[in-house]
Amino acid sequence: MTGLLLYARSRALPLTLAALAGTAAFAVWAAGRLDAYLDPERRVPIVALAPLLASAVIGTSLYSASDELDRTAVRPWWPRRLAQVAGLAALAALLLAPAVLGHADTFGAPSVVRNTLGCTGMTAAAAVVLGARLSWLPAFGYVTAVYLGSHGTRWGAASVWAWPMQPGTQPGAWAAAVTAFALGTALYAARGARPERARD
Repeated sequence: MTGLLLYARSRALPLTLAALAGTAAFAVWAAGRLDAYLDPERRVPIVALAPLLASAVIGTSLYSASDELDRTAVRPWWPRRLAQVAGLAALAALLLAPAVLGHADTFGAPSVVRNTLGCTGMTAAAAVVLGARLSWLPAFGYVTAVYLGSHGTRWGAASVWAWPMQPGTQPGAWAAAVTAFALGTALYAARGARPERARD
């Protein structure tokens, strides 16, 4: 096996890809049941929660079973880690966007792409701090809190802190999500996931 295939297997990437496809299929199915053609705001659960689920799937692939071997490798790991997070985030955004086609100025595909990037960045950063197994937790807590506490909060500073619940054209929301993605991805690429103790 080549190095890239071994890397893919060690990070469970085939299973991750299958789980992302399943998440996207579920999002498309759920969005079709919302009658969003009557009111685009009915898409908010899909726009907020589908990227969150996809980022949790991506987070599970950040686990390394051989941290000691990774640290002693001859070649640097950061290009592979960077490609892994960026590639999976791009694929997740591409797969989830068809769930909410149309209404790009409100809760359409741009919102899903933005939220996928932001949630993936938070998950990647959490993998460095908490480990891959718990990497989904901070994004889940944040998006859930914003989902429950910021209904109808738009414009101004709220578009930055409540970015998961903003329409697709909000510049502040895009700036916050892209910053989270860039920082989280760079941190994970440089450091890798926190080593986790084997269970007794």
